[in-house]
Amino acid sequence: MAKGIVSLHGRRVLVTQASEFMGPMLCSVLAEAGADVVADDSSLIDPGTPAAIVARSGRVDVLVANLALAAPTTRAPDVADDEWQAVFRHLVDPLPRLVRAVLPQMIERRSGKILLIGSAAALRGMKRASTYSAARGAQLAYVQAVGVEVAPHNVQVNAIAQNFVENPTYFPPEVLALPAFQDRLEREVPLGRLVGAREDALFAAYLCSSAADCFVGQVFPVCGGWVTR
Repeated sequence: MAKGIVSLHGRRVLVTQASEFMGPMLCSVLAEAGADVVADDSSLIDPGTPAAIVARSGRVDVLVANLALAAPTTRAPDVADDEWQAVFRHLVDPLPRLVRAVLPQMIERRSGKILLIGSAAALRGMKRASTYSAARGAQLAYVQAVGVEVAPHNVQVNAIAQNFVENPTYFPPEVLALPAFQDRLEREVPLGRLVGAREDALFAAYLCSSAADCFVGQVFPVCGGWVTR
């Protein structure tokens, strides 16, 4: 285990959409911290899949709900019902299903953590992102409500709301190479660069550890210094 990293020895961590968004780096860092990582790549569209994933994982000490979908860029007047429903079907609907499936065992043990890997798109208005922002906002509101509800059972539910964080889903190499994107980084991100995937995953590992037992129903922005307003 690398010097300075938190310990997750003896904890089984279920990571969803493990090959997308933050999944690859999360799985790597969590394993480095000593976790028994269950990296699941199942599509979560079918309503019965989340429960099936949890059932075959057995004991789940930590659920990392890593949910991702390419963000549509439709103008608000042009957003059709099918776009709205598709985005919510991918980003919002699986979350309560996963939580319903894993909470009973956590409540019974009086021990467990759920961490949503979400987006800061919900924290500041963004043009041509109404559908995506609404879905990400619904995720965060759900985490806040469930977090305070289950806290008395010693279960901690929190979220990372990120933007300008290195990942292949939203910032692939072809986007990073664009001069316009580099200009945007300089203009909008005080850090002047993307937050590294490993930096973000290390913070996630901390939130999955016993060192973070004091946080419940919290949304942590990770945005390279991007000011939310």
